[in-house]
Amino acid sequence: MKTKLLITLFLASFLSANELDGKKVFETYCWGCHHQTAVAFGPPFSEIAKKRSYEEIQAYIIDPKAMYKSFGYKRTAMTELKLNEDEREAVAKYILSYKGK
Repeated sequence: MKTKLLITLFLASFLSANELDGKKVFETYCWGCHHQTAVAFGPPFSEIAKKRSYEEIQAYIIDPKAMYKSFGYKRTAMTELKLNEDEREAVAKYILSYKGK
């Protein structure tokens, strides 16, 4: 029983240690244009989280030029970010954490 508990705790700590921190991805790639709750060059994450789904956020990060019209924007100033899948997932989850703020 103790062995199973130790293995479970080890696996849980290993998996959480390897999960990307969405805040760090945000600070690295997004902070220049977006802030969490205040308007900067782009809309704040609190506004994005209220309007967009996880999938929409992912799609916009991948290809903003293809998505801006479907979002009702007249243009896009967002550059294409070369984020890998884990980074996109982490930042999308971080953005959505502001849904109720």
